[in-house]
Amino acid sequence: EMLAHTSHKPDEVVGHMRATHFREYWEYTVEKVAVNAVMAGANPEYFPVILALAASGASARGSTTSSAAAMAVVNGPVRHELGMNCGIGALGPYSHANATIGRAFSLLSQNLQGGSVPGDTYMGTLGNWYAYSATFAENEERSPWEPFHVERGFKPSDSTVSVFLGGWYTQAGFGPRDTWDLKFKHCLAACEPYLAPLLVLDPMVARAFVERGFDSKSKLVEWCAENARLTAREYWDNQWTQTLIRPLADAGVEPHAGHLKVPPDTLIPMYPRQDIHVVVAGGET
Repeated sequence: EMLAHTSHKPDEVVGHMRATHFREYWEYTVEKVAVNAVMAGANPEYFPVILALAASGASARGSTTSSAAAMAVVNGPVRHELGMNCGIGALGPYSHANATIGRAFSLLSQNLQGGSVPGDTYMGTLGNWYAYSATFAENEERSPWEPFHVERGFKPSDSTVSVFLGGWYTQAGFGPRDTWDLKFKHCLAACEPYLAPLLVLDPMVARAFVERGFDSKSKLVEWCAENARLTAREYWDNQWTQTLIRPLADAGVEPHAGHLKVPPDTLIPMYPRQDIHVVVAGGET
């Protein structure tokens, strides 16, 4: 019944994943994805979204020591066709579709990439509850801005799912009060300097930003890119910045090379604007 909801053949290969870089990639088929979807408790009509997640090749069970997880955001008509939740409790365990699509993504990532065994093929020092299930839909109808998938070049009538990596911490900004800019600067400065944030805004918060002149997501993203700053001392003291970005700076790649040369107390931008994303979800309570 699950397989009947796709035009793909059961033995068709749809992806490759591996648990760690010292293991070979595992190849998996539509049928194997369907088996994991059944184990997750997903309804058959959810399968196209689950299959799209599987075909992305992105894993919900990465093995980084920093305990990262993956979050998936669904856009387009499929949200309503499946009864997905984009309102009250959208990021919580209150929707069968949200919860089981996320759980299927998690299970297939574990079982079809060669396992997630702590101490062997999983090295996240604390682990992460986001890795259990972290899928929700954007509240396009209540948003004052264009949907995320339209920003990425899709038509409003297209159905998409987007995967974001990170998710080992969450910060709350509580919307644009009189001191919102200071609060947001604090939140952004507390993020990892090599991995830009995904901002999830309740529709009422998004509209409050519009009232303050942010009549597009891009304007809010530009503000965040400009105001997400750390002193050079703090920026380069981060171990992952040293691991991932310092080699680029040493090789002369800009803007990293320039950031390496400034005095320690100089504020430097943390993220390129294209790496910061905004989606709208929530129940306006």
